[in-house]
Amino acid sequence: MAGGSVLVVILNWRTSAMTLRAAEAAVAAMEGIPGAVTIVDNDSQDGSFAAMAEGAAARGWDRVRVLQAGRNGGFGAGNNHGIRAGLPGGARPDFVYLLNSDAFPAPDAIAVLRDYLQAHPQVGLAGSFVHGLDGAPHLTAFRFPTIAGEFEGAARIGPISRLLRHRVVAPPLPEAAGPVDWVAGASVMIRQDVLDRVGLFDERFFLYFEETDLCLRAARAGFPTHYVPAARVAHIGSESTGAKRWSRTPRYWFDSRWHYFAKNHGHAYALAATAAHLAGGVMNEARRMVERGPPHFPPRHLTDLARHALQRLTRNAA
Repeated sequence: MAGGSVLVVILNWRTSAMTLRAAEAAVAAMEGIPGAVTIVDNDSQDGSFAAMAEGAAARGWDRVRVLQAGRNGGFGAGNNHGIRAGLPGGARPDFVYLLNSDAFPAPDAIAVLRDYLQAHPQVGLAGSFVHGLDGAPHLTAFRFPTIAGEFEGAARIGPISRLLRHRVVAPPLPEAAGPVDWVAGASVMIRQDVLDRVGLFDERFFLYFEETDLCLRAARAGFPTHYVPAARVAHIGSESTGAKRWSRTPRYWFDSRWHYFAKNHGHAYALAATAAHLAGGVMNEARRMVERGPPHFPPRHLTDLARHALQRLTRNAA
């Protein structure tokens, strides 16, 4: 399907060599598609910006530019910086494609997403089939978080998961293209008209839940999100955030989670969702102690979550 310009935005945080690899894959996938690739450095302060600018120039990429955000405002703020810049010269793209710095689209992945959105004008966002370097699928298509989903996700106990199967936040991936509640931001294409309508990422999220919030705002405005498995993207995962190596859940995860629930459903709902998470987590810990299995959470996760909720309630009361 012809036409439809695409702005690719890749956010870098201290992974310059890998970001250039992602950009190389994006440049190849943009063959024949009008648009450009923008790399945004989130104020890495480790030489990333210069290394990527030199790397792009050495490769002769005439459709790639490297921008400096000037601050590390998180995932949403960094991507917003690239989106606001638009195409070179300030032109407005038809679609914005967000790609993680450790993700590598197949040669046709960007075209598949763009063509899908062109063929389905009511759809606001389209996410990819994301897989590891070994080909194993990553869970990237989800339901919106709910109180019941928080309880199930923390408990992870068979009978509870079966009872709440329609509330599981991360269900099995669909086999065919179609609607989901939200998709991970590692590889997602967004209609520019939707961003113009509902706004960019909420920069009060530093990391996590920002794409969930954006998909919810789009859905409420009448623009659903679809999962498109034909658009394949290889993904290493957690290279910038270090989530796989967390020794303790970071404060920004708790902040983002509370902000998502409170913003979209109210403070009472946020408290109920937290209570459900804690209840499920206690059940999971009890089962783990009996079975002597591996921990489901980083150390002190449940106590940190409870303390965070108490601090939020105290702040709201004040």
